Amino acid sequence: MLVLAVIIGYIAMLILSPLPVLGPIIAGFIAGLIIGGVKNGMLAGFLSGTIEGILAGILLPILGGFIGSIIGVGAIFGGLVGAIIGAGIFISTLYFGLLGLFGGALGGLVRKKQ
Repeated sequence: MLVLAVIIGYIAMLILSPLPVLGPIIAGFIAGLIIGGVKNGMLAGFLSGTIEGILAGILLPILGGFIGSIIGVGAIFGGLVGAIIGAGIFISTLYFGLLGLFGGALGGLVRKKQ
């Protein structure tokens, strides 16, 4: 059940992450509702947010390299995007993870563990 909550929380995180602060909290809330219980909700919300932060840090440099190769400066553009994102991956992982944890706790409070 935890895996399902994390996967759905991650998908919600992808969709809602453009909404500052509120998007990751809502995604964590959804993961917490699925699993039920405060501790499990916090775990599911934190894991879905952490996965979102890590995958964003991996995929954005790849996307930067791809776009750069189309316009003719692939290695330079991809490396620059990778350096910028690589420095921010820790912050983005904390951002999504902690807000997801908070939302997961709220979702776990709403739906008690069965």
